[in-house]
Parts: sequence; structure tokens; C-alpha cells
Amino acid sequence: MATPTVSFPVVNMEKLESEEKGAAMEVIRDACENWGFFELLNHGISHELMDEVERLTKAHYTNCREHKFQEFARQTLEAGEKGAEVKDVDWESTFFVRHLPVSNAADLPDLDDHYRQVMKEFASEIEKLAEKLLDLLCENLGLEKGYLKKAFAGSKGPTFGTKVSAYPPCPRQDLVDGLRAHTDAGGIILLFQDDQVSGLQLLKDGEWVDVPPVRHAIVVNIGDQLEVITNGRYKSVMHRVLTRPNGNRMSIASFYNPGGDAVIFPAPALLAAEEERAESGGGRQTYPRFVFEDYMNLYVRTKFQAKEPRFEAMKSPIASA
Repeated sequence: MATPTVSFPVVNMEKLESEEKGAAMEVIRDACENWGFFELLNHGISHELMDEVERLTKAHYTNCREHKFQEFARQTLEAGEKGAEVKDVDWESTFFVRHLPVSNAADLPDLDDHYRQVMKEFASEIEKLAEKLLDLLCENLGLEKGYLKKAFAGSKGPTFGTKVSAYPPCPRQDLVDGLRAHTDAGGIILLFQDDQVSGLQLLKDGEWVDVPPVRHAIVVNIGDQLEVITNGRYKSVMHRVLTRPNGNRMSIASFYNPGGDAVIFPAPALLAAEEERAESGGGRQTYPRFVFEDYMNLYVRTKFQAKEPRFEAMKSPIASA
């Protein structure tokens, strides 16, 4: 008898308000501990807003970014076909909108006023959803409500921004990835991805697993900082984007991260619980204490490498905040 395929974790958030809450919370717990990813349905962001974000984002690429990408694509393919190494580039067109602590939307020259306003509205909804999710994670972990939001706050609140990407069709999938494998450095990531064009994969038990495109869903994944705060109970996982021969995949990834001066360390309540469970007595603090900005300074140089050496490098002592 064949072993049934384990399905990708999907959470219907309406169930969190019903007698099925326990089962939905268990899906979230299992996803955070064993997948690093899950998908949200009925998350409260209107489908009309999401459709407008998608329409404007795809039009913006066509009108403002496609020509520049086509030149990059031509040069990359020519180099690859001549035998040059092009595995250190990503087949994507991208721009970044910072929301917190200070928005840079007004500084992005090729966004029209309507697109700016719609992205602002969408970011506000995503921010609220991120904070709701953090409290659900607190509940699952047995931490006091608000602990994770406070842990991210630093002196000026969290950092929050959105990476808007297009992954255009690629005729030579053997030459280049859409986005090379990596873990995300920050806290919790909420992704609005194309529901027609696949490509996002995560690494689970040594195998690459597709993150299925689902219309109007929000994909959530765990960043390195939540792995540290949970002392490894939750896992950030390697993920990548494959190139496709057809279709232009849209990706709108919003990163709810700690403030630059936030001090990140395993939650003492979780360490105490580990001590109680450990038969030998004495929980083990396997993750370091560090300032988030210091971690980011290392991450930008090592994004496409394993996370474990970064954690190890952060174990040099810092002054307590």
C-alpha cells in the first residue's frame, strides 16, 4: 500500500473563530515546527484589494520594468550559452517598498499615485495580519500575548517592507534559477504569490516541495529570528524560485522584521519549559543573543549560504540591552 502524500499545510482562518480552533492551531504548530511554511485562507484581506494589487503590479512591470529586464536576460543567456557561470544571478525583476519605521514609497520614481495608495492600503492589511499571526504563535508556544511583537520592537518599532518581484519566462531553465536557495533573515514573511504560475519550492526532509499557488491565499514562512526566539522549535527553511518557460510569476513578499537595534535571544519562558522537560535537568540554550542589525550585516554577505554558521558567528557576547 502506497504511503499517502502529506499535503501542504493550509489554515482556514475562519476556523480560528469556531469550535475547530484547536485543530487549526495544531496545523499552525506542525507547520512552524516541521515545514517552516503554511498557507492562509480567509485571512481577512479583501479579494478586491488583492486583485487590484495584482493588476497594478503586473501593469507596472510591463510599463516600467520589462524593457530593462529583457536587456539583463539577453546578456545573461548569452553569457551562459558561451559557458560563463551564471548561477550567481537571479532571474527576477524586483523593487522594494519600505513601510516601517519610515516609508520610502514617495521616493520610488516610477510608481503612480494610485499604485502607491493601493500598496499602502495592502501593506496596512498585511501588517495587521502579521501581528495577529505573531499572537497566534505566542498562544501556540505558551508565551504571553504580545511577547513576539515586543521582542521585535527595539527602540523604534519593527522594520517592515515589501519586495515586489516578477519572474519572467526563461527559455533556459538549466542555466539559471529564478531565486537561489536561501532562508529569510527576519521575523515572519507574508507572501501574495501568483496563482497561475508556480515556481516557489521549500526544502523538506531533503526534498524540494512545491508551495502550491492558491488564488487569494497568503503564504507565511518563518524567518531566522523566530527560529532563534523559539530556540529552534520553529524552523526557517531553505526555499527557492525555479524559472519557468512560460508565464510571468508575480511575487509580493512582505517582511515583518525586528527593529535594527532589537536584541534577539531565545525566550526565557521557552528555555525554562525545556529545562522542566529535560530528563537530565538543565535546558540547553543552543541559539545566541545578538542585535538584529549585526545579524543583517552578516546575512547580506551570506544570504545564499547555510544559516547555521551565521548563528554560530553571532555567539560572540554583546552587552545586554
